[in-house]
Amino acid sequence: MCLYLDSGSRSPLRKTLRFTYFTLLIWILPLLLFNSGHNSLIAHDEGLYASRARLMFDSGNWIAPWEKAHHKTPGPYWLIASFYKLFGISDTSARLPSMIAGIFSFWLVYEIGKIMLGKKLAWLATAILSVEFLWLQYCRLSSPDVPMIFLVLLAIWSLIRTELHPKYRYFWSFIAGLSLGLGFLIRSFMIFLPIIALLPYLIWEHRRHRHLTNPILYLGFFVGLIPTCVWLWFSWLHYGNQSFEELFKFVVRLGSEAQDNNGPLFYVWNIPLKAFPWAFFGLLGLFLTLHRPIPRYHLILVGFPLVLFVELSIFTTRLPHYSLCLYPFIAWFASVGLNWLGNIYQIAIPPQLPLQKNKKNILTLFARKNLPRNLSYGFGGLGVLLVIASIGVLIWGDSDIRKYAIIGLAMGLGWLILPVVWISRYHFGKKFLTARYWIAGWLIPCWLALATMGSMGLLSDYNPVLRTFLQQSAIASIIQTHPIYFVEIDAKTKVLLNFYFSTRPQPVVSISQLPALSYVFIYTDQSSKLSRPYRIIGREKEYQLIQILP
Repeated sequence: MCLYLDSGSRSPLRKTLRFTYFTLLIWILPLLLFNSGHNSLIAHDEGLYASRARLMFDSGNWIAPWEKAHHKTPGPYWLIASFYKLFGISDTSARLPSMIAGIFSFWLVYEIGKIMLGKKLAWLATAILSVEFLWLQYCRLSSPDVPMIFLVLLAIWSLIRTELHPKYRYFWSFIAGLSLGLGFLIRSFMIFLPIIALLPYLIWEHRRHRHLTNPILYLGFFVGLIPTCVWLWFSWLHYGNQSFEELFKFVVRLGSEAQDNNGPLFYVWNIPLKAFPWAFFGLLGLFLTLHRPIPRYHLILVGFPLVLFVELSIFTTRLPHYSLCLYPFIAWFASVGLNWLGNIYQIAIPPQLPLQKNKKNILTLFARKNLPRNLSYGFGGLGVLLVIASIGVLIWGDSDIRKYAIIGLAMGLGWLILPVVWISRYHFGKKFLTARYWIAGWLIPCWLALATMGSMGLLSDYNPVLRTFLQQSAIASIIQTHPIYFVEIDAKTKVLLNFYFSTRPQPVVSISQLPALSYVFIYTDQSSKLSRPYRIIGREKEYQLIQILP
């Protein structure tokens, strides 16, 4: 339709789009940027990606810096190492690729949602996605998950635009294939899970879009594979066939070993927990979408997440972040469900008025049951409990628990918006409190809770004790200029030290092997077991850096 607008009519449209993107950025950026002023990495998997990228950057070898062939494609390491090159080595630099991919993913969620559901629901879905806890957390972590999902969303958007704009069919087909090909570089064989999830749309709708017989789509895919093929070639020159063996062994191992005894129903409870309360609205939206399918895009909106959910449940290794590709779809469905409830809220009939007999539509029937009212009072009651419990913890709890009480207080006060809006509209006659205010009452509590978590460092400062230890001036100067040894430290701490130390710490069985004046990283409780004289360079609760004396 926009093709037939003159320049004068396009100008207001552009202004509307700019305003929409601006409001989304105002909503999203604080959630991505708020922190306590400090950053420290999670040991797994964030620390692994950041430390491996640092090894590439420090060694100057971006192909084969490992002692043996690596089991993952190098895309995430190249991304992170590139940001080290631009901004220096730091926690923030390691996390920037995910943050940027997250922002572009929000934009794509809006654009895809606008086509499938309309502008209103697209904006709501984007706002919901930003306050889904696990999604926001991984947008702030150094990991390949969000960059891969950005590529998947870009591929879906490109396939849709291929249908909408036949004139540019080959261009968008190439971008779709290129995105999926680059996905292999970022996430190895995991990219084939969303590719398989696209098959219902690609196969059953083939008569309409003809994607599967479009050679440009395959050309784009193979062009996207070129960086991986180049890496594999040089890796093969260095390691031989082991390069291919490690890639396949890793996938076989993931497909045959259960993690943490997570059974086939793991995602049934984990996703609702990590996406609370949006997964429940999402189930409602899924039901409504199945009842009234979305023309043309039903097999993307419904087929893709259902197939992917089955794939993830069958796959033996089940971890929370493997389900992240479902979270944009949860947001789209939740926008449908929440908007439907908002429509009921808008026409809700006060209990004292009789239901007109000639109205048999589903909205009126549910209106009499006052589903929005019950939800408002239910979550308002939850808010009251959270406020009371949080105040109690703030008064009588210890310092470690109080920070969580502040989050509970923020969310509890936010939930009180729902009953206040309902009571004000239907008991005090404040008719200006439309469904928009009621829907905002669902979004604001989650935003407040996540913004509070970010401001307290709970989404950025995951190892504050180790960070404080390494920031001591005496220690900071030594770890940047001298080799450091360690005796018996756990794997997670070792991963973090590999990132924070300028030279990788070297393990030793006993400090008796070390020459005098060597520097050793130890746990505080290990100091009583040392047989050689030493002096303490610095300490912080759990850790010590010592120097062996002559």
